[in-house]
Amino acid sequence: MDMKLEVVVVPVTDVDRAKDFYTTLGWRLDAEVAMDENFRVVQVTPPGSSASVIFGTSVTSQVPGSAQGLHLVVDDIVGAHDELKRLGVDVSDVFHDAGGVFHHAGTDARVPGPDPQRASYGSFLSFSDPDGNGWLLQEITTRLPGRLDPASTVFASAEDMAAALRRAAAAHGEHEARTGAEDPDWPDWYARYMVREQAGSELPS
Repeated sequence: MDMKLEVVVVPVTDVDRAKDFYTTLGWRLDAEVAMDENFRVVQVTPPGSSASVIFGTSVTSQVPGSAQGLHLVVDDIVGAHDELKRLGVDVSDVFHDAGGVFHHAGTDARVPGPDPQRASYGSFLSFSDPDGNGWLLQEITTRLPGRLDPASTVFASAEDMAAALRRAAAAHGEHEARTGAEDPDWPDWYARYMVREQAGSELPS
């Protein structure tokens, strides 16, 4: 049975302030329901995410600001940093971890700048919402093998699909240069490339 992460609940003090903050980031406002003054639910979704975030009144017993280590994935950590700064977010500088595997809790072992090899999974930045709930952005450009099911390839947006098509086109151009012939079955080659790239498996040559 599939078990897909659907919602993360974030504890906040001021629901309107939290809604303003997250929608300013460009997160889609999916729902806002108030049954009465004691129960209110707001759901927002980060761009390109299949999982959403819920906050509100009487939706969690967590202490506001206690949610930490919430991770968002981007494919360009420097671009994400610049965009958040432009939106007025108090965001950290880009960093990588001294251990090189994940990152330590808090600000321990942070090394300034992206991962020196710009390795996938290796670069981060952090920010907090107005209540202090802590978010981290992690740069992932190539998934480790087996992390995604190639039978369920999904693109989060038209822009993501277009970018994948461009990468496939560039790789296919190299493929035709190696073979010295036009490939009439290029749609099949593109499809294999895009599925394998997203799944982190070996790419067609």
